[in-house]
Parts: sequence; structure tokens; C-alpha cells
Amino acid sequence: MQIISADVVVTSPTRNFVTLKITTDEGVTGLGDATLNGRELAVAAYLKDHVAQLLVGRDPHRIEDTWQFLYRSAYWRRGPVTMAAVAAVDMALWDIKGKVANLPVYQLLGGAARTGLTTYGHASGRDLPELFDSIRRHLEEGHRAIRVQSSVPGITALYGVAAQAQASGRRYDHEPAGRGSRPTEEDWDTRAYLRHVPTVFEAVRAEFGPGLALLHDGHHRMTPIQAAKLGKALEPYDLFWLEDVTPAEHQEAFRLIRHHTTTPLAVGEVFNHAADFRTLITEQLIDYVRAAATHFGGITPLRKLMGTAAEYQIKSGFHGPTDISPVGLAAQVHLGLAIHNFGIQEYMGHSDATNTVFRPSLTFRDGLLHPGDTPGLGVELDEEAAAAHPYQQAYLPFNRLADGTVHDW
Repeated sequence: MQIISADVVVTSPTRNFVTLKITTDEGVTGLGDATLNGRELAVAAYLKDHVAQLLVGRDPHRIEDTWQFLYRSAYWRRGPVTMAAVAAVDMALWDIKGKVANLPVYQLLGGAARTGLTTYGHASGRDLPELFDSIRRHLEEGHRAIRVQSSVPGITALYGVAAQAQASGRRYDHEPAGRGSRPTEEDWDTRAYLRHVPTVFEAVRAEFGPGLALLHDGHHRMTPIQAAKLGKALEPYDLFWLEDVTPAEHQEAFRLIRHHTTTPLAVGEVFNHAADFRTLITEQLIDYVRAAATHFGGITPLRKLMGTAAEYQIKSGFHGPTDISPVGLAAQVHLGLAIHNFGIQEYMGHSDATNTVFRPSLTFRDGLLHPGDTPGLGVELDEEAAAAHPYQQAYLPFNRLADGTVHDW
């Protein structure tokens, strides 16, 4: 069996996605997710202009060899564009291997280690009543854990609050990337945030009791000492995790945070290589790995990373909002089902329009996500439907402080 073509499909049903379709001489096809939110066309060009021709004539079953070839032969390694492109190839080859074997990918990874994946949903509100209603809706949907985000007095537009009108006058609706030629400018005030967030969790615990697993995303906006302060302030409310509290490129910074708080920490959605996690894992400075298969080079390297993490009792918490396509989500669900140290899976659910372009076989029942038993990854691409939704330029927002300084978003 040989690869005869590698085609890139860019489509925008609700939001932009980049998909790689690999075809073999026996007519077997595989899909991979190469979506990089806000920089989609950079990855599409990387695949079309630099990778596709290198795949033609290769044996699709040689997944490890192909991964190493694409990673090492470029010389300029790592980075989100490169690793998203490599991820798409890797996923597509696993998809092909599963179809040829007539098995779902999780069976090729060792079989199921659990019945299904526990998920967390995204609840948010502009005030406490709206937040409580959002939590109840997510519990009714079946989620067993809830990420809690709330508006903050004094901040006009805040990440993660779905119903909040943004600076542009639009609403998030779980998609912060605004379509248009310029990113939206938002505001930020760390001190106001640090004052308000503990009061929100105090109210949520009083309303929903001690048993509900609660999570919160800091979205890289704090310094290490600010993050430590927040983690300590949230200890009475027993969070499942506190996520991305500070930019983690400086891995050693988490020593300070860990020293001051016992609140569990989750990190890594912007990481794209195992080296980004090395100190965090070996010194047990985090509790959950947030990497996404789509931005981390695919199933192959993420599986290896989780093997290392298991030795340090660190679990998975793979990044899974709707800027990961159904193909990328499926890849993570297959991996999460198979590894022993699975922790939790972020799950928002894609739009109806997205699910007409991508037809996934995964199910969400009784609070558990399962990839299904369709051979391969279990996602089909309707290329005619994809063509009906052309690419639309979109940017994630950015932040400025009150004095005009650009801040982390």
C-alpha cells in the first residue's frame, strides 16, 4: 500500500478548520486535524506547499518513521505551525491503519482502559444567577465536572463568558475568534480579577454543594506570585484544577506556585513538544497535561508524553474546545480511552453546521464520551458540505491594561 495523494480542505462551518485527507492506492483514506485558531492558512500552506508531495509514495503503515521524517528532516523543528501539520499527517495515518485493520484506533493503542471519558463542560455567566443557570444546563447535559468562568466588575470584556457582549458588540457563543480583518481589543485588570474570583467559587459551592467537581481557567494572565495567591485563595472551595495560571514557557516559575498552594494545576494547551513539559512533569509541578493532539504533533507524541507523565502520577486533561475539529477531538478521545492515566476531557460539542461537514461516530451518554467502534478515528468528511462553507478570516482577541499596555490574552 502506498500514499497517492494528500489534500488540504479548509472550511468554515461556524468557525475555520483545516483538514488533511490522505488517500492510498487501495482507496483507503485518512483524516487529520491541522487547525490553528487564528493562523489556519499558515498550516494549510505548510501542508500544501511543503508536506503533501513528501507523502506520495510512502507506506502509510509506517507511522513512527513518517513522524520522525517530517519532524527531523525540516531541521527547523517545533512551533505550532509545524507541529499542527505533523499532527494532521499522524492522525490521518492512524485513521488509515484502523480502517485497514477494521478496528477503532483505541484498539490499536491497547484497547479500552475505561468505559468512557469523564468530561467537563464550560459554564459561565455575567452574574451569579446566570452562572448558576449555566451550571445547571451543563449538569443536565450529563457533564460530571464544570469549568466556572464569570464576568468581573470593572472588566468590560472577559474571556470565557459566553453570553457577555464583547468590545466589538458581538457575543462569544463559545467562539472568541471574531471574523474580520482585525482582532478585537479587550481590557484586563488582574487585581479586580483576583478579588472577585474567590467570591464566585464561594457562591457556587454554597449553591451546588461540596461534591461537584469545579475547574477554572486563568488563561495565562497572572504572574507566578499572583497565581500562587489565587490558588491559595481558592483552596477552601476544593477545585478539581486551576488551569494555565501563568505563561508556562518559564517552567521553573511553577516551583513558586506549587510552594504556596495545594490547588491542583493544569497546564499546556499552547505547548507543542515534550520538552515544554519536562520540568513540570519531572518535578511534579503540575497535576494535569493540557496538550492537544492537534497542536502537539498528533497521537504518536502525545501517547509517549502521557507514558512519561504516568511515572509521576500526572494525568491527562487534553485541550478540547471547538477550535479542535471533530477529527482532532476523536483522536484525543481514542487516546484517552486507552491510556491508564486519563484524567478528564474538555468537551463543548461542535455546532450543527460543523457536524454536517464532519460526521463523527463519538457518543456522549450518561456523562461519558466514547469514540465509537467505527474503524479508524470514526469521522467522515463531507467535502461537498465543506465547500459550501469557505474560509473566513478570524482573529482571537487581545488585551490591554488600563494604561494601554498589551497584556496576555
